[in-house]
Amino acid sequence: MADLLIELFSEEIPARMQARAREDLKKLVTDGLVEAGLTYASAGAFSTPRRLVLSVDGLTAESRPVREERKGPNTTAPAAAVEGFLRSTGLTLDQLERRADKKGETFYAVVEKPGRKADAIVAEVLDTTIRAFPWPKSMRWGNGSLRWVRPLQSILCLLTDETGAHVVPLTVDGIEAGNTTEGHRFMGMGRFTVSGFDDYAVKLKRAKVVLEFSEREAAIWQGAQNLAFAAGMEVVPDPGLLAEVAGLVEWPVPLMGRIGEAFLGLPPEVLQTSMKEHQKFFSVRNPKTGRIEGFVTVANIEAADGGAVILKGNQKVLSARLSDAKFFWENDLRVAKTGMGEWAEGLKSVTFHNKLGSQAERIDRIAALAREIAPLVGADAGEAERAARIAKLDLQSAMVGEFPELQGVMGRYYALEAGENPAVADAAPDHWRPKGESDGVPSDPVSVALALADKIDTLTGFWAIDEKPTGSKDPFALRRAALGVIRLVLENALRFSLLRGPFRKGADLVGEREAAFADVNDLLAFLHDRLKVTLRDQGVPHDIIDACLAMPGNDDLTLLVKRATALSETLKTEDGANLLQGYKRANNILAQAEAKDGVEYSYGADPKFAEADEERALFAALDRAEATITPAMAAEDFATAMAAMAALRAPIDAFFTAVQVNSDNPVIRRNRLNLMHRIRAVCSGVADLSRIEG
Repeated sequence: MADLLIELFSEEIPARMQARAREDLKKLVTDGLVEAGLTYASAGAFSTPRRLVLSVDGLTAESRPVREERKGPNTTAPAAAVEGFLRSTGLTLDQLERRADKKGETFYAVVEKPGRKADAIVAEVLDTTIRAFPWPKSMRWGNGSLRWVRPLQSILCLLTDETGAHVVPLTVDGIEAGNTTEGHRFMGMGRFTVSGFDDYAVKLKRAKVVLEFSEREAAIWQGAQNLAFAAGMEVVPDPGLLAEVAGLVEWPVPLMGRIGEAFLGLPPEVLQTSMKEHQKFFSVRNPKTGRIEGFVTVANIEAADGGAVILKGNQKVLSARLSDAKFFWENDLRVAKTGMGEWAEGLKSVTFHNKLGSQAERIDRIAALAREIAPLVGADAGEAERAARIAKLDLQSAMVGEFPELQGVMGRYYALEAGENPAVADAAPDHWRPKGESDGVPSDPVSVALALADKIDTLTGFWAIDEKPTGSKDPFALRRAALGVIRLVLENALRFSLLRGPFRKGADLVGEREAAFADVNDLLAFLHDRLKVTLRDQGVPHDIIDACLAMPGNDDLTLLVKRATALSETLKTEDGANLLQGYKRANNILAQAEAKDGVEYSYGADPKFAEADEERALFAALDRAEATITPAMAAEDFATAMAAMAALRAPIDAFFTAVQVNSDNPVIRRNRLNLMHRIRAVCSGVADLSRIEG
């Protein structure tokens, strides 16, 4: 057994590419080794800004010999067929075996491939991996043909076994593999040799390089927290920024600075965004004032002056950036104080989509739709419409022009400055939500009304111009809009008809500009498909969802989910599963009889025609079940209704055991078929059980 160490050393790899590159290196090399006949015990991939590293433990010393037999043509086959077989095997005629079979005598090729040494396999696999590495972006560097994300400078490739370590012979585009590497760009000690992974990791640490990504993350976060705590402050968590900064430094040294007094009046979101986007700074908050008053920057070097010069330089650049932000803020506040009419006018010349008009026209549609939705969600119609009129005006602001991710956030500040009702102002950031799976949904009625109006206008608008998602393509994020509608409705337990309400209104509003509009039923089906994905993730099988979708009112999403959840839970019980089988048996018998007789057995089941005790017991059980089910269904208490249905399991089973439905007596047969219809009707109140598999 041997251990393999690979390092691909280059100029700085973009931080955003490192995680994927680690996994790609591990997969490509280990898959290649296994395909070539080697096995290994474990493998680990690592990265720093200047290197990709793979360590493979327990690698077999050579691949196993392979004996392959291939059946060829009959020995009497035409010469061309035999020659073709010889070419495909690489053998000569005298090397083929002749074997007798039912059709006479057949040629067989027996190819024995000896085992190959690990060195040769590793060199071959690594060469292929480097040349075909799937960087998101790569270029040719220098005069060679190799494409790499940044100039590749050296390759370390070592195999270590009980006899010691040796370099795997390999040359890629003029770069010869060796057993040396180098540490930190400024604090390192030049190139040095290594004898294996443990030696490599220790010497790298000595040369001021932290190899483990997670260790760099932990050092950055702990160091930042310590600095902030010592100053009586706290670091604002930002996992995305932490991961990015850990990919920018090999030897993280957190340093803390203060924001100039002149900028402390800026909104915290502006300070955070400016520092994060422009300089990769962590924001530091004063818990006593709630303001962002400081920052943590992460240097890649231990400075002799403790980082004073680094901080001074960063402070200078930060002041310039925040001066711009302060100018934008003050200019935007001037417009806000005048009522934001300047921005509203500006949106008239901003195209939303060439077939759907300007942003101003879109705002008109959303405002009308928000007014329509408001009473359905408990919001004031006037406030909902007003919120729609101002929520997107910050798209014209200088601050959002500089930082698009602040849209809505700045809108709230500007709305409050303009004297708007807080509920109206809060809708500015809230109407964009939810932006993704991890984002919460608004709960304030005005915000909910506007968020729904915004997303439904998007859906009905792009449906109208036939710009629907196809396959994996969804350029207008319509799947996200649909999921947003679903979450807004379900998480706020809203009850209304999408089809007759917002969807129809949205279609009519778009129809003022379009001569025709696609059937909104198609849009509802799209929403149902998104809901199926959501419910399947929650453990509700697709056939149960289909059974509930077949019921009236399937555009009331809250009602639909209540049905599906109750049915799913009931069918998990033994009684529920057996009831389903009884229902299907009754339904099948009834369907076959109606098809054969050409009539519908849908009424008239009378207990006076019952012959067996089990038959009379079923009539009584159905009476009891209906007495419970009818009020439960009226109250939408599907769990109680399903429990009552599940209680029919025993009497239905007993009936089928004791009674033959298709009796020779036509009166008895008709009565029993009508009884089958009653079973079907009672059990179909919650969902169309015929759609459930199994």
